[in-house]
Amino acid sequence: MASSTVAPNLTDQQLAELLEAIGEADSVELKLTVPLADRSRAGEALGVDPLDGQIRQVFFFDTPDLTLNKTGLVVRARRVQRKGDDSVVKLRPVVPEELPADVRLSENFGVEVDAMPGGTYVCSGSMKRAMGTMDVRDAVGGRLPIKKLFSKEQRALYASHAPEGLELDDLSILGPILVLKLKFAPKGYDRKLVAELWLYPDNSLLLELSTKCLPAEAFQVAAETRAFLTQHGIDLSGEQETKTKKALEFFSKRLRAEV
Repeated sequence: MASSTVAPNLTDQQLAELLEAIGEADSVELKLTVPLADRSRAGEALGVDPLDGQIRQVFFFDTPDLTLNKTGLVVRARRVQRKGDDSVVKLRPVVPEELPADVRLSENFGVEVDAMPGGTYVCSGSMKRAMGTMDVRDAVGGRLPIKKLFSKEQRALYASHAPEGLELDDLSILGPILVLKLKFAPKGYDRKLVAELWLYPDNSLLLELSTKCLPAEAFQVAAETRAFLTQHGIDLSGEQETKTKKALEFFSKRLRAEV
């Protein structure tokens, strides 16, 4: 996990930028991609029961060559077992103080810093919307325009950052990704952890552990979490991947091959 112990990997300027980003954020999420060889052992060490997990389907929307992603936009919708669907328009990276006041103050918008081992971090801003249980299924099935998945606020945020002329209904569907998500409180750790297992169509897997905290708690929580995971034999030095990047690159390659 990113913590005060990784500060030497950052230059003075990068550390100052990280501290500024955390100070302007609403929350901080500490993330760790668990190496392939450690996945089963990590689950056993932390007392994770996969049968307690919640199934999700995740869909991204972009062009085959990932035009939106290249401009810092992520457009996503999810189906969640036993819950309603949701959608998000995310800006990444984002400078919080440069956001328009109406966006920053919206109850549906939040700024979060994602931090990973090695001093890697990104500040993002997300406009979210909760929906019914059939909206995403109808949209990806062609029975509902994609734009209907997104609120007026989300569409406005999209329009202000997307390339001119690229409408939501022009985007390709990248997905689905099947996700198993589990929130749990491991023994000896006084916070909740989240485990997400992403299963990609090529049968590759990505397991991520994460915990969220308030900005003022970030470095303390990171140090405590790092110590806890290390004590349980979980490797924090492995190569880090992001779930979204891996998904977008996989489906982009597939779509371009079909053209």
